[in-house]
Amino acid sequence: MAKSIQAIRGMNDILPHQTPLWQMAEQAIRDAVSSFGYSEIRMPIVESTDLFKRSIGEVTDIVEKEMYTFEDRNGDSLTLRPEGTACCVRAGNQHGLLYNQEQRLWYTGPMFRHERPQKGRYRQFHQFGVEVYGIGDADADAEVLLLSQHLWQKLGMQDHVRLEINTLGDHAERATYRDLLIAFLEQHLDVLDEDAKRRMYSNPLRVLDTKNPAIQAILIDAPKLSECLGEESKQHFSKLCELLELAGIKYQINERLVRGLDYYNRTVFEWVTDSLGAQGTVLAGGRYDGLVEQLGGKATPAVGFAMGIERLVLMLEALELTENVKPVVDVYLTAMGDEAQQQSFIMSQKLRLAHPTLRIMKHCGGGNFKKQMKKADRSGASIALILGQDEIENQKVSVKYLREDKPQVTLSYAELSELLNGL
Repeated sequence: MAKSIQAIRGMNDILPHQTPLWQMAEQAIRDAVSSFGYSEIRMPIVESTDLFKRSIGEVTDIVEKEMYTFEDRNGDSLTLRPEGTACCVRAGNQHGLLYNQEQRLWYTGPMFRHERPQKGRYRQFHQFGVEVYGIGDADADAEVLLLSQHLWQKLGMQDHVRLEINTLGDHAERATYRDLLIAFLEQHLDVLDEDAKRRMYSNPLRVLDTKNPAIQAILIDAPKLSECLGEESKQHFSKLCELLELAGIKYQINERLVRGLDYYNRTVFEWVTDSLGAQGTVLAGGRYDGLVEQLGGKATPAVGFAMGIERLVLMLEALELTENVKPVVDVYLTAMGDEAQQQSFIMSQKLRLAHPTLRIMKHCGGGNFKKQMKKADRSGASIALILGQDEIENQKVSVKYLREDKPQVTLSYAELSELLNGL
């Protein structure tokens, strides 16, 4: 017997009993972006490796350790996309969507990072992202946060997430702060772990994001980025805070919030939760005004966010917010006898045409009444339709309720149509 082949570690199957919850989450996402007038964009899974080196930064963990990179037959270096923003910018530049234009876009799909798999964090994971181009004002920052708040409300999660925001200023202000921070960290080399020492010169702001308690303790006295901000950056952040308050969105300012990618400037934010055990981020993003130009386009302001759908699904399960998950089947059509089997094919198609929103499964494979009813029950359908010789002769259908304590009834075709309209 041949050895069975298993899925690659960290790349998981989403099984039939799990997909209805995913579909519910994905539909809520589509409804949220649609209500804000955003347009969907779909990008390739494989991109040039240089795209991510230039956008994410060569000294980030993603580029150094986590990317799935390979050479194709032409010797070109290609990478399975680890995130979506760089891909979206590349597509916008390539197809002339960005310069002197406003674009409100969204996307969803698989991303790939070679990191240690853990619950809600996999090597192939699925992301939903939003990108706004061509609007440099803080009202675009506020809008994407309002959109994310709208999504939480649609899913019933608004009381289980909280918003943290910060500003990183512009690149010149960050450069000034970077020098101050490095000078401070050099005074505490004895406390820094190897990870912090490695990042101290290449990406010192990431040290602020450390989970090491000893380093967190010394960072209390570290210089603050807000002390290096110019008037324009301060006004941008002040306007964002004002708009969030007008919209009734509660937030906390977290001056250690920096995000892990090099391209962010000014606004950064995270929606965090305690509902998955330790505090975790479920949605994050910010402003990246220099990225379009960095990737070969004309200077274009941009802001957006991304969210891992695996973590969203885990939250829905943990909070038991699954009552809106629809079964795969609404109606299960059974048939007793050879003639009924033939007639059920015709009936099932007529019912699908007459009731296009219903999911109707026709029993296949024969079997006695008990066997067919077992399959009807396992399908998750709310009712089973029973077609036998008596029903055919009288042009009627029997209806058995599978989820309610109601007696079985026999209905005319007109009465059946009225019943199905109510499902």
